[in-house]
Amino acid sequence: QVQLAESGGGSVQAGGSLTLSCVASPYYDTYAMAWFRQGSWNGREKVASIGSDDETDYTDSVKGRFTISKDNAKGTLFLRMTNLKPEDTGIYTCAASSYCSDAYCTRHAYDVKGKGTQVTVSS
Repeated sequence: QVQLAESGGGSVQAGGSLTLSCVASPYYDTYAMAWFRQGSWNGREKVASIGSDDETDYTDSVKGRFTISKDNAKGTLFLRMTNLKPEDTGIYTCAASSYCSDAYCTRHAYDVKGKGTQVTVSS
């Protein structure tokens, strides 16, 4: 069973930056991976995803500010967040799909999830 462990959350002021990390054990480069966010504004939403071919997809509100990437050799997923806004506040959870490989998997395809890490952006 794949286990995911997030780190890198914290509190920042608006306009600041954070990088989240998610270590997968074991790691399968055929899995699609994603970051979900549970916040007060939009409920639980898929923020960014990356396929086995490194194609990426973002929700509109983070395009141009967030970058999802992965290091297959280290079995790690990243989310670089810049120009953070108060509405980015929430619990960020790493997720993986054991049966979907592209960046456009439905949210329900992500069957492995981490425990999440809190991101708080103050104005």
